[in-house]
Amino acid sequence: MTSRIARFSLATLVTAAIGLSSISAMAADSSTAAAPASAPTTAPNVAPTDKAGAKKAKKEKKAEKKTKKKSKKRAKATEPAA
Repeated sequence: MTSRIARFSLATLVTAAIGLSSISAMAADSSTAAAPASAPTTAPNVAPTDKAGAKKAKKEKKAEKKTKKKSKKRAKATEPAA
């Protein structure tokens, strides 16, 4: 009986450790971090097939346009008046 409990508790600890390690690895992964606003991201040229993917692509495209527009405004504002 004691060995069953010991095996079960050990299996539970191992399972929990494996689950938590994958979560902590995702949290520490720098590739999932947001890119700075000064470096616009390029959307892949793959057409999404589902509605959620289409919405996400549309949002990314809109955000890219917005950053380009802001950068143009900044460049225009920093030019010396001639």
